[in-house]
This record gives sequence, C-alpha cells and structure tokens, in this order.
Amino acid sequence: MTEAQSAATLAIFAAVILAIALDWLETVVAGLVGVSALLALGILEGRDVLAAFEGCGGALALLFGGMIVARVLASTGLFERLGDLFLRATGGSGRRYLLGVVAVVAPLCAFLPNATTMLLVAPILIRSARALGVDFVGPLVLAAIVSNTAGLLTLVGDPATFLVGSAIGMSFGEYLRRVCLGGLAALLVLVPTLPLLFRETWRLRRELPPDRPLAPIARPAFAALAIAVLGAMLVLFVFGDRLPSHIVPPGVAVIAASLALLVVYSFRVESVESVLRDVDWRTLLFIACMFCMVQALTRTGLVEGGALALHARFGAALVPVALLLLAGVGLLSGLLANIPVVAAALLLAKGYLVTAEVVPEAALGRAFAAWPDSTLPVFVAMMFGATLGGNATLIGASANLVAAGICAREGEPLRFGRFLRYGAPLTLLQLAVAALYVLVLFRIG
Repeated sequence: MTEAQSAATLAIFAAVILAIALDWLETVVAGLVGVSALLALGILEGRDVLAAFEGCGGALALLFGGMIVARVLASTGLFERLGDLFLRATGGSGRRYLLGVVAVVAPLCAFLPNATTMLLVAPILIRSARALGVDFVGPLVLAAIVSNTAGLLTLVGDPATFLVGSAIGMSFGEYLRRVCLGGLAALLVLVPTLPLLFRETWRLRRELPPDRPLAPIARPAFAALAIAVLGAMLVLFVFGDRLPSHIVPPGVAVIAASLALLVVYSFRVESVESVLRDVDWRTLLFIACMFCMVQALTRTGLVEGGALALHARFGAALVPVALLLLAGVGLLSGLLANIPVVAAALLLAKGYLVTAEVVPEAALGRAFAAWPDSTLPVFVAMMFGATLGGNATLIGASANLVAAGICAREGEPLRFGRFLRYGAPLTLLQLAVAALYVLVLFRIG
C-alpha cells in the first residue's frame, strides 16, 4: 500500500465520523459510503471484506441471537408486568427510578449482550418515565451506559470483552477471578454522578395513583417456554465451553435464537417474519461496516506500523503500553464502534508483544494460548478501554445505537450532542478508575 492510500484511509475514517457526529448521514449510510469509497479506491478488495466478516462473525452472532431472544420475550407480556412492578418500586421517587435503572440493567448485562438488554428494559423504563412525567431519553442514555459498563462483569457481557478474552484463551471463571472486580468498580462509580447529571429526575417526587392490577400474561405456556430459552442461554454462556461439544458464546446465541423462533412458530403467536423484521439490522450492518474499515487500516500497514512504533518508544515496558492502549482504545471506541476498534487493537497489541519478544511469533496465530501472566493487564486495559470508551458517544457501542433507535421510534430523537453531554464526563471518570485497576493488576501479577 502507498502512503497516499494510507492517507486516504484515514481521511475516509474521519469523514465517516464527522458525517455521523454532525447528523449529515444516518450511521449505517455513512458506514456503507465509507466502505464503498475504500472499495472504489482499491484499498479494500473482495477478500478483505470476507476477512472482515469472518472477524466480526462472533460478535454479530452474539448480538443477533440476543436480539431474537429479546424480541420473543417482548411478545409474552412479561415486560408490561415488570414495568408495573418497577413503577411501584419507585414509589414516585425520581431518585429510586434512577437507582432502579442501575439495579435492573446491571445484572442482566452481566450475561446478556448490552444491545439485548436495551431491547428488554427500554419498554419498562419508558412506561415508568411516562407515569412519573419525566423525559425518558436521559434514563435510556443511563441504561445504555450502565449496560456497556456492566458488560465488564463477565466474559460474555459485552462483545468487545468476549473478543479479547477469547483471543487469549481466557475462561469464564478466570475472567470472574481477575477482571470482574474492576468492572464492578467502574459500575459503582456511576452512582455518585446521578444527582449531578440527571438533576431534575433525581429531585422528582410525584404522587402515584393507587396500585392497579398488574398487567396479565395472556399466554402463560408461551411465556414459560420463552423464559426457559433465556435461562438455557444463560446456563450455556457459563458452562457451554465445558461441554464435550465446547459451545462458545456465539454458538450459544445462535442456538437460543433458533429455539426462540421455534417457540414462536409452534404457538403461532405471531409470524417468524415479523420477529425477524424487528431485528435491529441497522446496528448489525453498521458494525460490519466498521470491521471493514478496520480491515483497511490493517491492509494499509497502519496497525503494523503502530506496533513497531510502540516498541520503538517503550521497548518491553508493559505498564506504559497498557495505559496508552487503555486511553487510545477508549478514545477510538468513542469515535468508532468499539467492537471493530478492539479487533484492531488486538492485532496491534499482539504485534507489539511479539516485537518486544515477550511472546513468540506463534502468538500472532489464533490458536496460541500460552500468554504469560505479565501480559494480562495489557489485554485487560483493552477490554476496559473498548467497553468504557464506548460510553462516550452515540456511536461508541451497539447499546447506544439501539437506545437511539428506540428513542426515534418513540418520537424523541437522541442526538449525538445530547449523548455526549452525558457520556463524555462519565467515560473520563470510568477510564481513570480502570487505569488504577490495571496498575493494581501489574502490581499483584
């Protein structure tokens, strides 16, 4: 690749981000135009697009499967009932409402992809916000940020975290022992900021009408089977890789989606076509486009050059490299979808570790799993940077895009600038906490 093509790749990246940030183009349109420009200039070829799709296949399978399960659960009437219970729990208090957002979203996102959780909880939060007479856009932004952050609690909570963990052969249990505590700290640091960022909602106190009967579940058998599918998915997320068939999380998501569609088909509650129509294809397509653009960065040699530059500047000093990756991946994850950013950062980190002779050249392959303990904080820094950095902007994470789509459908568009007002300060605070955790890992490792 020539220097001109490298410069063109960076220029196209910048143009796509600018078009999205200024609301010139829809996110998916901007992504498709960017990929088309790279193809037209010969920077990307057909085989590069196929390689990008192979790289993003696991993350897209996680999101797709979760979306299908969430959509089927939405047909059970369960969430109308949960919405009534959630509203009762607030007691008319805005403070309880915001704390309830954190308490409800975080446990779900420990096991479900964040975009899935947004689809599940958004109807509950909107229903309660309208009953309380508050704007639901802010709470949905909070829910997206909590869902992204809580994705750090387990290996399968966020596609970006899963990409890094699977790349180094980390098991579900090992993740809980060595990474989960940092995710919990990043989550808890959000709570003291709620009175500042959501002042009006926090101070709200409204008298609720007398308790009315809870919304009924019209089809108990259908609801029971749909919940059973969700339960099976959670169990397989935790134990699937220990089975003889070694079912990895993307495979679990596909199995769960298939079972959920089978339940819909068997009960004839609605057509399978209507369920598939409601999948957020825009978000999936946008993420695929971003993977293609990251593939262009790799093909132009920019990623390899970055690995060499890191070694030239820091040698084998892993602490500053980990902190730089935390900040750099965090920044880029706010400007691009965090999943493809962490895919590129993985290549960068592996290239650096090989160049620094910390690991053999075989580490560049997908099958390598003999990573020294000293390298763990480097990869954890990428997990935190990608997951928390995605909180900064509207396009930083799939949950943010899903929240924006829901707001648009409800007649209250979520603009880039409004999300940034919430996301940017919270992201800086969380990244500072993450940096401290990475330093602790180096000290105890």
